[in-house]
Amino acid sequence: MLSQELDLRDYFRIIRKRLWLIVGIVILACGIAGIYSVYIKNPVYEASTKIIVNQTPNQSAVAQLDLNQINTNIQLINTYKEIIKTPAILDIVASKYPQFDLTTDELMKKVNVSSVNNTQVMTLVVRDNSYSKAAEVVNAISLVFKQEIPDLFNVQNVSILNEAKVNPIQAPGPVEPNVMLNLAIAFVVSLMIGLGIAFLLEYMDDTLKTEADIEQVLGLPTLAMITRVGAEEMKAGEPVSATQTRKTGELEHVTAAK
Repeated sequence: MLSQELDLRDYFRIIRKRLWLIVGIVILACGIAGIYSVYIKNPVYEASTKIIVNQTPNQSAVAQLDLNQINTNIQLINTYKEIIKTPAILDIVASKYPQFDLTTDELMKKVNVSSVNNTQVMTLVVRDNSYSKAAEVVNAISLVFKQEIPDLFNVQNVSILNEAKVNPIQAPGPVEPNVMLNLAIAFVVSLMIGLGIAFLLEYMDDTLKTEADIEQVLGLPTLAMITRVGAEEMKAGEPVSATQTRKTGELEHVTAAK
């Protein structure tokens, strides 16, 4: 039936016909996504620090306005972003802070470094299942990075703008899982899958069920139609004489011969 060109009414008819299937798939998918997000997925917290790459302390006030030096510091940020995530920094963090119980590889997976274009500020972000631990780890990485950069580059142009608060007054909420986002994704994806299955089933169904189907496919009018009669309808349509019982001797059933 779908081999022919369909108009908008046909699409609505197919959707209405398989609506129970589409709704069932959407409800099932959203339910699974909600259960996974709330009860199965462990919450992930995020803590961050900001580091600025500025002028060296021994430069004069005139040199501080040098745009070339500022551009050089901005270019250094790309290098610093890679150095932070190398064993040159994270090995020291892992050995100096054994209470974290994290290896260098595990620290690499937890830390993320970003920067805004044309600024001298870097943002270090660490994610963990505990907010306090994430704050302690990101502060430790920032401090070790600041201490090790002078030995690596023979410069002192890194300063920590702000540290992550280990015990804030109001603890921030988890950044993962995002329940509403997961439900929205599950709804859209399941709706597309449900519609796809509905149209696929309609495409594979080549049976003729109504007079309109026969006229549409064969181009011939319907002369007669045999309806299905249920057991109750058959029982209700039986003649009264067939359902009545006659007893011997009843006068109404006696006839006299002439």
